[in-house]
Amino acid sequence: MKLAPHLHRLGNDIVAAYLIDLPEGITLVDAGLPGHWNDLQHELSVLGKSVADIRGLILTHGDSDHIGFAERLRQAGVPVFIHAADAHRVRTGEKPKTAMGSARIWPLLRFFGYGLRKNALRTRHVREVIEVADGDVLDLPGAPVIVGMPGHSPGSVAVHVPIAEAVFVGDALTTRHVLTGREGAQPAPFTDDTGQALASLVRLTGLEASWVLPGHGAPWRGAPADVVAAVRGAD
Repeated sequence: MKLAPHLHRLGNDIVAAYLIDLPEGITLVDAGLPGHWNDLQHELSVLGKSVADIRGLILTHGDSDHIGFAERLRQAGVPVFIHAADAHRVRTGEKPKTAMGSARIWPLLRFFGYGLRKNALRTRHVREVIEVADGDVLDLPGAPVIVGMPGHSPGSVAVHVPIAEAVFVGDALTTRHVLTGREGAQPAPFTDDTGQALASLVRLTGLEASWVLPGHGAPWRGAPADVVAAVRGAD
């Protein structure tokens, strides 16, 4: 799905990953679920591109619903980048148990049903990654900037790509709660440290972008500062 020049989404409002297409090649942000591999192939075909045009994959964090086809892509020769604090998580799947919180039966079933259809149970951990840190500017198409956003996980990051006027926020926030179905900007579920996650949102307020793109929920068309204010105002 094309959102804007250079900017494409894989998946949907339940689980999403993103593609930045530039003349020098493609940068991916997150890898969704294993079944999103087919979505990737379709989008590449529409663009007249192939996996050989992908220069790198940046993971916003190491949770399973963001790393779906990452190992498959790595084995095809594409480097995978993740914050050092989540490198162990992405290699092993080890993470603290977090309270699920509020849930409604139909959104919950839709989330898990979609995961099954997209082969969530076949997610493979990523054997080799390149570790990044807050403030790094990666040598990838779009010169993506890593913005540390600890809270959802220790190594959660946002990825700012000025040429696409976009900031990719992973699960630093959500615009559709996968367990309740509630829409609108709000804190994401399954967060390790909710207080730290809310405090980290200040890191977004100074960024210039017209798209804020979460891993779950509809794209937010507007300034990062506005979506931060909406999250803080959510009940």
